[in-house]
Amino acid sequence: MSKLYNLFCGRSLPQLLRCCVHHPKVRIFSYISHNNTDLWRKPVVSHKIHRSEREAQPIPGRRMIKQALIGILCGAAVLTAGILIGHYGISKSNGDGSWAKDVAKDVDESLVEKFLSEVDNFQIQENLRELTKVPHMATTAGDEQTVQFMLKRWQDPDTGLDQAWREEYLVYLSFPDPENPNKVTVVSSSGGVLYTAREKEKAYTPEQDDPEVVQPYAAYSPAGQPKGKLVYANQGKPSDYKLLNETVDLTGTIAITRYGGAGRADKAINAAPYGVVGVLVYTDPLDINDGLMSDVSETYPHSWYMPPSGVERGSFNSHYGDLLTPYLAAKEETYRIPAESITGIPPIPIQPIGFEDANKLICELAGAAAPDAWQGAFDCTYNFGGPGFKPTSAFNESDVKLATFNSGALKNSSNVMGVIRGSVEPDRYVIYGNHRDSWVHGAIDPSSGTAVMLELTRVLGRMVKQGTWRPRRSIIFGSWGAEEFGLIGSAEYTEQYFTKLSERTVAYINVDIAVFANATLRASWMPSLQNVIFKAAKQVDAPGQGATSVYDNWIRYANRTSSAHGPIPKVGYLTGAGSDYAAFVHYLGITSMDISYTYDRSKTNARIYPAYHTAYDTFDYASRFIDPGFTSHQAIARTAGNVLIRLADSLVLPLNCSDYAESLEDYLNTAVSLYQLPLQARGISMEPLKHAVASFRTAATHLDQVIRGSDLANETPLKARRINDQLMLLDRAFLDPLAFPDKHAYRHVIWASSSAGKPTFPGLADAFANAESTGQDGDWAKVHYHLSVLSQAVEGAAHTLVDVV
Repeated sequence: MSKLYNLFCGRSLPQLLRCCVHHPKVRIFSYISHNNTDLWRKPVVSHKIHRSEREAQPIPGRRMIKQALIGILCGAAVLTAGILIGHYGISKSNGDGSWAKDVAKDVDESLVEKFLSEVDNFQIQENLRELTKVPHMATTAGDEQTVQFMLKRWQDPDTGLDQAWREEYLVYLSFPDPENPNKVTVVSSSGGVLYTAREKEKAYTPEQDDPEVVQPYAAYSPAGQPKGKLVYANQGKPSDYKLLNETVDLTGTIAITRYGGAGRADKAINAAPYGVVGVLVYTDPLDINDGLMSDVSETYPHSWYMPPSGVERGSFNSHYGDLLTPYLAAKEETYRIPAESITGIPPIPIQPIGFEDANKLICELAGAAAPDAWQGAFDCTYNFGGPGFKPTSAFNESDVKLATFNSGALKNSSNVMGVIRGSVEPDRYVIYGNHRDSWVHGAIDPSSGTAVMLELTRVLGRMVKQGTWRPRRSIIFGSWGAEEFGLIGSAEYTEQYFTKLSERTVAYINVDIAVFANATLRASWMPSLQNVIFKAAKQVDAPGQGATSVYDNWIRYANRTSSAHGPIPKVGYLTGAGSDYAAFVHYLGITSMDISYTYDRSKTNARIYPAYHTAYDTFDYASRFIDPGFTSHQAIARTAGNVLIRLADSLVLPLNCSDYAESLEDYLNTAVSLYQLPLQARGISMEPLKHAVASFRTAATHLDQVIRGSDLANETPLKARRINDQLMLLDRAFLDPLAFPDKHAYRHVIWASSSAGKPTFPGLADAFANAESTGQDGDWAKVHYHLSVLSQAVEGAAHTLVDVV
């Protein structure tokens, strides 16, 4: 055999075939193709026979046997040569089973420990210091400075990502006129100005004097100069205006409202039908400062509380995404609707003011006393308004004039994107994101989250650059632009890459405000993520708590009893559009989470950290009052990064459908207790929904059993891929593009926003509340419709979890 190998190994396969075909003693059959027809035929004899040889030829039978034997030997030689060449010519690196090891790649717990140990609170502190050097409102020079900073970090040769780039969108934003500031004044009947509200916040540190600090304003408020008698409308909810209108004629009035209870834009949208011509909005010290009001000793710069001149800026817009390109990515040549066709923004001028100015106005109002629930922290009774001021007031018979000079403009806004490519499943994405833009310096919102994200990418990027780790799945990092104007950057990204993200995204992790305060973890998520977040939180030490884990500290502050797990931390659901998870949850149906560190709610009634969206949200504020030492930032980085690694590296996605089933059952129990009897009285049955939820529980249990009963590291990779696709695509099954025609980009029938305030299915809850209010048959029919939509969505989701038929 070795002689045959030595004879043939230096020849190519065609040479070997020619060697046999042209052998002087051989006749073989050849396979040819002629006119697309495969034929077998004998070739022409390849040698001539001399006359003398003909005379000496053996008898035909013996000659044929000899030729056959030679042909068999040559054929065997060719076959043997092919086997030997194949054996020795193919690199053994492809046959050593390394590919199987790659396919079976799972989470490396030692790598998780290494990651946790390398997350550095000092690095996070310095990230935040750099990010907050200048105000960086969307599309400004400061914003571009942060874009360049992100690109520099993510393109670093030692700690950067595989690739980083900017993604541009041309978006519609709203700005005040720097040459003609918005004004709020009290004017006499003769036109004299009796009082003028502050146009900018009081400076306590050099940051407030930065010329790039934008004047407080309400983005997307129309320009105008309405004037009228003042009334107090509490939080500007529909019920507030309804009650107020029963006492006061609201036609031609200016309403002053407080933050909370209703969306920013809704405070004006709800007012317009009553004839209100303008709205003021402020933050009441009772809602943000626990009643404290003095900047001499009680508020910033002495504590974390909002000083009297502090004003919460914001986007007064009910929709998310670019307003001129709904459902389309806002590229330069994209079709745009006329600006007059925009919905969900204030129809009348609205302007935010500080509580020192609100105090002056509210305490001078005439009229009946407002209900106890409407009272605030000011040292006076909050009255409805006469309309207008008390006869004893210096403002008697005066009007409030609101002059706004905002205008809309198309601006280029950038997302900064980065990626670590996956080694086994590069076409499966785990996305981690936070917005980059702020209203002013934005130390907490959003730069605390950006500082954490930069530390994650530094640690993970270095592992990749050193060759010690590469995730199983690809990780995409997004630094979203123009979030403060309505989640624009993330929404445009999901619209541009709708199909790819829908088919390939495993999960989205959002860390916007990483640290509200330093007491405990806070989380909202899709229920299937519960187990992986709990696991991650158990591996991270709580700051300042010795050996206590983030999980054990968390459960002390907020807990509930699970039917499956017993006492566990209490979490929220992603039911609104409070941050960049919105488009991923409601539009794409991607399993998502949002986490942060927060304050002890038993010690404060603050609805959010007090410097929110003000000029006082600075590095000084963050480092002195929110998280001295940045250890809570570090805890969030460790927890979020732990979850990220597990989602990216686990052989089987760490998503649990049984936890989802428990949430659906909780929602069902609430719905049955609230709605079953009234619906039965109208001939509408809830049995289809009960059956659907039961089917989901059965299917979830079955899939859990399949996963537990499988040895996926040693089975066909296609089985793991199939199970992971079932887990990944679960939330997509709850999407219905027709379920909420009045809610832009809301398609998830379980987690859509709701105005009913009930912990149950949103479409059903809102439809029932409306029908109960109107009593009209058509509205009760809509309740039945939403019940059917919901039942079929849950049933359909259950079918995605069972074996393929």
